[in-house]
Amino acid sequence: MRKRTDRLIAIGSLTAVAVVPTVLVLGPWGGDEKVGARGYTGPTPVADAGTGLPVPSPSPSASRTGGSPAKSPAADRVLPFPTLSSTPSSGSTPGSGGGGGGGTGSDGDSRRPADDGAKITKVQWRGKRQADVTVKSPALGTSHKVRVLVPKTWKSSANRTWPVVYAFHGGNDTYVSWTRSTDIEQYAAAYDVIVVMPEGRNGSYTDWYNNGRGGIPKWETFHMLEVRQLMERNFHAGSSRAAMGISSGAQGAVTYAARYPGMFRYAAAYSGVLSMLSPGIPALLLYINSGNGNGSPERIWGDPVRDRANWVAHDPTSLAPRLRGTSVYVSSGNGKEGPLDKPGKAPWDIGYLSETQVERASKDFVQRARSVGVSVTTNFYGPGSHSWPYWQREMHRTWPTMMRAIGARKF
Repeated sequence: MRKRTDRLIAIGSLTAVAVVPTVLVLGPWGGDEKVGARGYTGPTPVADAGTGLPVPSPSPSASRTGGSPAKSPAADRVLPFPTLSSTPSSGSTPGSGGGGGGGTGSDGDSRRPADDGAKITKVQWRGKRQADVTVKSPALGTSHKVRVLVPKTWKSSANRTWPVVYAFHGGNDTYVSWTRSTDIEQYAAAYDVIVVMPEGRNGSYTDWYNNGRGGIPKWETFHMLEVRQLMERNFHAGSSRAAMGISSGAQGAVTYAARYPGMFRYAAAYSGVLSMLSPGIPALLLYINSGNGNGSPERIWGDPVRDRANWVAHDPTSLAPRLRGTSVYVSSGNGKEGPLDKPGKAPWDIGYLSETQVERASKDFVQRARSVGVSVTTNFYGPGSHSWPYWQREMHRTWPTMMRAIGARKF
């Protein structure tokens, strides 16, 4: 244990650095310890051959493209790695909420629910190509929205699917952030691709540990099971997928890609804390989440020492071997004044101070990922703050490569 460290305070995404008297110094997991012994309350898992990390044993009929998962008496507990349940065939027909051209859809039996009963209750079209979809979510115990962009070739009655990008926002933000703060709508319109932007609140892109009890909120389940299945079953989203995110959403994009190997062909992280167990980072994350209105920050992943297994199971750096086969892009600034920052910012501006820690964690992830054979492209672009102008620039930089990775043709 060291006596002091820098911590980030979250007021937006990552926003301020404060010197505090406590730090947890933990290194990323390298495969040399048993996961699931202390702090893990789920059923005994089998080990993934590539990493030694535990994976719940799937049902013989379960896969990413068909079948149903085995029922478990510990289904509501925290599992290091979930098993994905069935998705519809490419010819399934969306319900009444899948039409463009304005207006508000109404709930109806023609819309197909997710496996856990999540359902679309409303679709508000904003023009012909943008829809706000309300999802009644058992995983969250309430309803939340998902913003969807569809290409000009899209029709609710189509018998085909489209490549899809899942775009995740940062902390203290909402599902509208990508269309509010970037020109993603214009960029997406040039390609034959669906873009899905789900609500994430301050959920940290995980099913919360809740002292080992699991239960609501289950943000990972919301995104990776409910939203995914609803988009595939009702909006023709296909199985050729990319994930991208900013700040905590960047961590979410890479974590999801690692926890569901093969789910995403491409994952892009713009200014994300990608190494949750680097020196000082556990304390940073606890402090970040102590001020976001969610109560005790240990509700999210647990205590980083006592419940280390759960932290390891959600840490992109520890999970790096599971990213083999996924193209990964990582970028961040260094926290110094850059060309897209407004003149006159103080050196201690929260956007600068937070990005210094992001860069450190991102570089730790990249070093580990490359050492285990993951294809990683980086852009540590030097001067720049933790802010949207840089993230939009990074989106522009990566969009054509992302489209090629998922097979989305340019019009």
